[in-house]
Amino acid sequence: MSLMHFDWAAHQAEMRPNKIAIKDYTLKEEISYLELNSRASKIANYLEGRNIKAGDRVALLAKNHSIFFELQFACAKVGVILVPLNWRLTAPELSYILGDCNPELLFFDCSFGTIIKEILVALPSLRVMEFDPFKRNDELAFALKSESPEFSAVDMNLDDLIMIMYTSGTTGHPKGAKINHKMHLFNTINLSGLGGITSKTIQLVVLPLFHTGGLNCYANPVLHQGGQLVIMREFDPTGALEAIDDPNLSITHLFAVPAPLQFMMQDPKFDKINFNRLENVGVGGAPCAEIIIKKWQEKGIDVIQGWGMTETSPAGIFLAAEDSARKIGSAGKPVLHTSVKIIDKESNLVKANEVGELLIKGPNITPGYWKNDKATRESFVDGWLKTGDLAKSDNEGFIYIVDREKDMYISGGENVYPAEVENVLYQLEEIAELAVIGVPDKRWGETGKLFVVLKKNKSLKKEQIIEHCIKNLAKFKVPTEIEFIDILPRNATGKVLKRNLKDMKADN
Repeated sequence: MSLMHFDWAAHQAEMRPNKIAIKDYTLKEEISYLELNSRASKIANYLEGRNIKAGDRVALLAKNHSIFFELQFACAKVGVILVPLNWRLTAPELSYILGDCNPELLFFDCSFGTIIKEILVALPSLRVMEFDPFKRNDELAFALKSESPEFSAVDMNLDDLIMIMYTSGTTGHPKGAKINHKMHLFNTINLSGLGGITSKTIQLVVLPLFHTGGLNCYANPVLHQGGQLVIMREFDPTGALEAIDDPNLSITHLFAVPAPLQFMMQDPKFDKINFNRLENVGVGGAPCAEIIIKKWQEKGIDVIQGWGMTETSPAGIFLAAEDSARKIGSAGKPVLHTSVKIIDKESNLVKANEVGELLIKGPNITPGYWKNDKATRESFVDGWLKTGDLAKSDNEGFIYIVDREKDMYISGGENVYPAEVENVLYQLEEIAELAVIGVPDKRWGETGKLFVVLKKNKSLKKEQIIEHCIKNLAKFKVPTEIEFIDILPRNATGKVLKRNLKDMKADN
């Protein structure tokens, strides 16, 4: 007998109807669990009334707003597959994704009206529904006015899809990772335990909700446990610090990728904020410089690293809070019900402290990619997902993410991991942010090129950077090119787009 999907929203509406589920920090709006389920049910009835049924796709283009959860729960009730869209993409990029998943309906934030017009030129038959996040008397509200606030969820198996999340590939078109209810559930179970998430949790959501890090670390687990979300429409370091400092909000949890944590600690308000109510800060998405972790730990905060990807729902490896200080820099150990291994290029297991590719399997792993059997076959070997991340484990089994396989370069026959070099360079207090990439070299094959953004009113000479590197790194790891720039190209979650850096021409 197969396990069935359970209606989280309906359950919490029954258990704690008047408790505030979501606070919109930007709009100053509050939504109770009863209201959240009511809105989800109205949308579910609306979808069903337009013959949108189980297995169909519905897309969403919006900045952070309660609509993400209203629509997510609505789709789950009907058996519809939600497709969250990255609002930083261009009209042609979004048109490709929409053409690939072929949604029956696209909900969009009215601030994206212009790009929607461009998309409709490419996809004239696409049905759209506009909503205004700043008021509830928009087209969507009007459409839902006569809909019932009650809906009985259809029977869905845990293996049925709840979502398609498109990943930004380094080349070619993005791939739609299939997310099923089982992945969703196991991620919630794992992060609730490891992140200390309960009904008393109040999480500040700063990452974009179209991304798995924003939606599932820890937002969905918080709602599953009956806690509360405080949502920022867009990340702002000063605003985030003010929210943490606000006793009326009483933020207990924060999850981010390294960049937002870095921007917050560089904000003048950082040293003036009361962090006593913050129980822990989770960080993942990319290797985090130790200086960032230590800076937050100095505030008495447990900073716990994790590792995952869209295809792992996302939690795959997580560092328990009690190990955060002694295992600084580690992503931790595999989450419950999940197995990992590290292999060399011949598929042999590597020894402790040796670097290889990280593979993972478990109930939290994607079954594959939407309409892309080729990508699915290439990404799996004997049921193990090939992550493309380079990692090593210590003698206690704690895993350290060294770098992305695609970011590693070979200089004079030696492997160089940019994350290691970057970690050393962040010791220079004049540097705000930086990135290292491999560039062609006639003598060594490849050497490192460093891009540096200096802090305001700070100066640093190339010679000083090289001197610091020579003292702390093997010679083959020392960058041979250095370029000072104003800003690093990043994606919506704050990850540095190193492929964009490779296309940049030096201005010196």
